[in-house]
Amino acid sequence: MGYLRNHAGLVVTVIALAIVAFLLGDMINMGTPFWRSSQNEVANVNGEGIDYQEFNGQVEQTVNMYQQQMGGANNPQMQGYAVQQVWNQYLTQQLISQEIEKIGIEVGKDELNSLVSGKNPSALIAQYFTNPQTGQIDNNALNAFIQQTKQDPNARTQWEGLLKNIKTDRLFQKYSTLVNNSVYTTALEAEYDYNSRNKLANFKYVMLDYASVTDAQVKLTDADYKEYYDKNKNAFKNNEETRSIDYVIFDARPNNADTALATAEIQKLKNELAASTNDSSFVNINSENKYPVRYYGKNQLSAALDSVVFNAAPGTVVGPFLTQNVYEIAKVISVKNSPDSVNASLIVIDPAAEGGLDKAKAKADSIKNLVLAGGNFSTLAVEFSADPQTKNNGGELPTLTRGAIPELDEVLFDGVTGDVKVVPTNNGVHIVKVNKQIGSSKIAKLAIVDKSIVAGKETTDFAYSKANTFFSGLTGKNFEEQAKKQNLTIMKNDRTAAMDNTFGAIEVPRDLIRWAFEAKQGDVGEKIFDTQDNFIVARVTNIQPKGHQPLESVKSVIEPVVRNMVKARMLKEKMNNALNGASSIDQVAQKLGKNAQSVENVVLANPVIPGIAIENAVVGTVFGLQPNKPSKAIEGSQGVYAVQVVGFVNPKALAGEELAAQQRQITQQKAQRSQNVIFQALQDNAKIVDNRIKFY
Repeated sequence: MGYLRNHAGLVVTVIALAIVAFLLGDMINMGTPFWRSSQNEVANVNGEGIDYQEFNGQVEQTVNMYQQQMGGANNPQMQGYAVQQVWNQYLTQQLISQEIEKIGIEVGKDELNSLVSGKNPSALIAQYFTNPQTGQIDNNALNAFIQQTKQDPNARTQWEGLLKNIKTDRLFQKYSTLVNNSVYTTALEAEYDYNSRNKLANFKYVMLDYASVTDAQVKLTDADYKEYYDKNKNAFKNNEETRSIDYVIFDARPNNADTALATAEIQKLKNELAASTNDSSFVNINSENKYPVRYYGKNQLSAALDSVVFNAAPGTVVGPFLTQNVYEIAKVISVKNSPDSVNASLIVIDPAAEGGLDKAKAKADSIKNLVLAGGNFSTLAVEFSADPQTKNNGGELPTLTRGAIPELDEVLFDGVTGDVKVVPTNNGVHIVKVNKQIGSSKIAKLAIVDKSIVAGKETTDFAYSKANTFFSGLTGKNFEEQAKKQNLTIMKNDRTAAMDNTFGAIEVPRDLIRWAFEAKQGDVGEKIFDTQDNFIVARVTNIQPKGHQPLESVKSVIEPVVRNMVKARMLKEKMNNALNGASSIDQVAQKLGKNAQSVENVVLANPVIPGIAIENAVVGTVFGLQPNKPSKAIEGSQGVYAVQVVGFVNPKALAGEELAAQQRQITQQKAQRSQNVIFQALQDNAKIVDNRIKFY
């Protein structure tokens, strides 16, 4: 039945992410048998595979979760987020689980029993068996459920799954504790960190800007590229294969004529809605999103509708309002005051388990009569509810707003506190008790009709014709030439990953990405790719395999910084000539025809030269100098510098408890970072086969 779902938010540490992966419900089946065809394998990590059907089941659950949280229909972007989230959970779960097995961390039988019924039970036991009235774990409910598992196969399956998750949760806690306990901070480290944030430097500098040397003055050689590449080789390591893609976009968005047509249609619909005698049927036929005709509260509508409907007279049709290319109109059927929220309890009877709807209704009526006669609703929920979440929570629902469970709105919000009603729905027969109604504000019963402004056939045909003219003239080597002839702009998306859904802010279809990862360097797209708003013609310009990239493949990317490196050589020679024989930075500046600039109160932890940029090498040099002596020439990010320290302001020395507190703080920060560092190391050393692009 599942009306209640506790959805995990964003997880900031890898260990927490792994725990969430285990606790999402139906778990991905790890360890696909060797005999299963790898054709259906989404991925394989160190020999452990996952079948597409199992992986996709998790993706669908995640998409449903997104839709419940954010609303709206499934779209490629939402699908992409879901695939990536499930992938991250699977990868983390598998790598950390394998590491736990190698280390030999276990949860013994006595320990597991203690986590279920001991003095410090698992948080999962508390989540499912806490009495909402007392805030304490209801041992009677826990024991009753355990007894039920002996006769009820469904209950036994749920219990076994819960025990598995409790054990997994404990294993990951132990692993996390082991990692955290391996981290230590010395007193010297604590003092260095404290000084880097609190010791102040006052200094003067003179700079020769790279822009003072024109690009035409610089001739780059292969040796220059190799020098920079060899020094920074680790910066060119790909964790996954990527592609560089050139593309041309042909805009197929609605034009003014399309907008005028949609405006006329929504005005016509407004007149027809005002005259309609069957609003539900009218909405179902004419509205794109087919919003149900029901009562809506504040903040449940678009901002434009929200601002007018609660003060409009019944029978009024408001709008049209335009929001993100969609027109909305709404007939205000009635307006009244209603509770803002409701606290309620619920028991669900499953007709299939009872032998039909009539028998389920009869059982629900009997339970309702027991409640009205003074029976304890919570006890009856534990005994009879077919919905695990309400059963384990004594029937208690979280505080609900109108629309959270549309089928129950009438009972929850139009009744009164104390009502007990039987409500049949598509999800079973419900016994609902209204415990408390909270607040009061206006609600409006609305018939909402929306109409999107879409590109008409003439608009899309024109855009496609331009795309086809360009595409038809391509031979594979004349991409730039053809674009120039037709006055088209070539856009670039470097380092495209296999599961990308966008080029920058532009949505691209998955078949374009799949083609790109099957194509060879220089290949032009096999067809004109299309999205809702554009047609796209693409070409693969570079392939960056997984691992360290060869120099040739990154040459164009590193050209600007290599040029600055060569400029730095030229400017350092000029700076060193000025430094030669100078006893102060002012003398250096005078030789260069410049004025020395003063900087105050700079700390090592924030190496910014005001008005210039972050200059790590320059500020780092400052904190290693003695006062009143010019430095050597320093190669920075914006130019070549020489500096001279005026003086330092030292902070109060740390000692005793202050030093110990600093050590603890740094250790805690290290522990948080270590989770990600360890996971990255496991990932780098794992044999990972990612086949997602075959399926998504």
